[in-house]
Amino acid sequence: MVIAVDFDGTLFEEAYPEVGAPKWNIINYCKHRKAMGDTLILWTCRARKRLKMAIRACKEVGLEFDYINNHTKESLKRYGRARRGCKILADVYIDDKAINPKELDNDLFQNS
Repeated sequence: MVIAVDFDGTLFEEAYPEVGAPKWNIINYCKHRKAMGDTLILWTCRARKRLKMAIRACKEVGLEFDYINNHTKESLKRYGRARRGCKILADVYIDDKAINPKELDNDLFQNS
């Protein structure tokens, strides 16, 4: 399974442009999935110096990624070269700003 994980507000508390406190439940979940053989992608809007800060913070808590803001070799082989800014292909996206469409559907029906 390929898991794309956001940084700010997801792996670490929101503190942009700085790095917030670690969110251990998500970090430990990601470490567990990687140990189970899943592929992890750090999927963040951070760039240059701020991206290096994020990568360093992850390494300091023992979390390493297979890819950083990039597609897996398998998805590139299957779908061809990705354009800059193209959505990262993953089986699961972990992001503090996400809404599960199933939950949204339930909420819409309950409030109708």
